[in-house]
Amino acid sequence: MSRVQLALRVADLDDSIAFYAKLFATEPAKRRPGYANFAVTDPPLKLVLIQGEPGEDTRLDHLGVEVGTTAEVTAAAARLQDAGLATVEENATTCCYAVQDKTWVTGPGKEPWEVYVVTADADTLGSSADGAPATCCGSTADCACGS
Repeated sequence: MSRVQLALRVADLDDSIAFYAKLFATEPAKRRPGYANFAVTDPPLKLVLIQGEPGEDTRLDHLGVEVGTTAEVTAAAARLQDAGLATVEENATTCCYAVQDKTWVTGPGKEPWEVYVVTADADTLGSSADGAPATCCGSTADCACGS
């Protein structure tokens, strides 16, 4: 199974959850403080909502492709590198209340894209190796979270 991911930074998480639940006729698959994600089946989409600052407009945080295995992430990284794109690999990283293996690339408009697999659930939004909050975007951009 593979699906596109759209991560949005929203000013009002509760209002956004209510809107997207109506739009896609489904409730969030995961809800944590400042975070929610929807596993939409039709159309196949992983919609991630990340709490932003009060009053700010909704904006794109990052884009992604969720895949089923680490081998698929590795194959995507090789394909992207063979195509001449710079990648940043993150393995066993905690991001958006999940442990993930992923590779990042940056589009021509500086939009961050990840190809990732969720390998386990996590109790925290994310952290780096030194315990500091993670951006979940490798070194490709200043987005907030991965999946």
